[in-house]
Amino acid sequence: MKRASDLTTFLAANPDAIVCTLTSVRGSSPREQGTFMLVGPQAIFGTIGGGALEYMVIEHARRLLANGQATEAMDVPLGPEIGQCCGGRVEVKLAYADAAMREHLAAVVAEEDAALPHVYVFGAGHVGRALAQILSLLPVQLEVIDTRREELAELPHGIKSRVVAMPEAVVRSAPEGSSYVILTHDHALDFMIAREALARRDAPYVGMVGSRTKRARFASWFKAEGGDGAALDRLVLPIGQQGLGDKRPEVIAALAAAEIMVHIGQREAEVAQARAPKPLGVVIGR
Repeated sequence: MKRASDLTTFLAANPDAIVCTLTSVRGSSPREQGTFMLVGPQAIFGTIGGGALEYMVIEHARRLLANGQATEAMDVPLGPEIGQCCGGRVEVKLAYADAAMREHLAAVVAEEDAALPHVYVFGAGHVGRALAQILSLLPVQLEVIDTRREELAELPHGIKSRVVAMPEAVVRSAPEGSSYVILTHDHALDFMIAREALARRDAPYVGMVGSRTKRARFASWFKAEGGDGAALDRLVLPIGQQGLGDKRPEVIAALAAAEIMVHIGQREAEVAQARAPKPLGVVIGR
């Protein structure tokens, strides 16, 4: 999911718009401080959390547009007063989206897009296409890789894809922190891609479609090829392991998408924790 093109489309269609930004968040709130949405006369870009809060802000923003006003500030308790039960409190700044603001928002969204984690889906068969459709709605940079041009042609419009003769080479050149989902039409190719992906210790998620039998076959092959047996613990096979036993492509894809996002979220939390300042120890004098 990349928002920059959607923002460009919205701004072009809405020469008059109000940007609504959460400038302060205290306690529980649907979205975090800094989240913004744009309100035009008939359309909305983004969300500050939905519910009663968002409807109230939209109403205020459109009143500003109708009256030709430029700014307003709102202090909203997220409780019974507005029919919302978060229990926190937010401050919202509403301002006319002039040329400078539009340029600023475009830069912010472009930066957010560039920071999204990469997910590579290898294989554009039934499960691959269903998974690509779901992932295209999520905050990741998605690319579908296949050796078969005709299969990639079946993907929905707008999903990034590439015909590659040696898909395993894509893994070697992928950005740090990329995730890999392997569901090609060829088990031997699956194995080669997985070997490269497991060599990438920075990968939050390495998953392969298949069965427990396929996992056992891959483990035997991987070790025979000199692979580190401990790396097998990082391989998710079969994907979508929530245990429903439903083999329909769309269900496997939905479960796998959730699985991928959980792994990415866990890795992001680990990285953030590692970068957090360590508390100073107490030094006791002699």
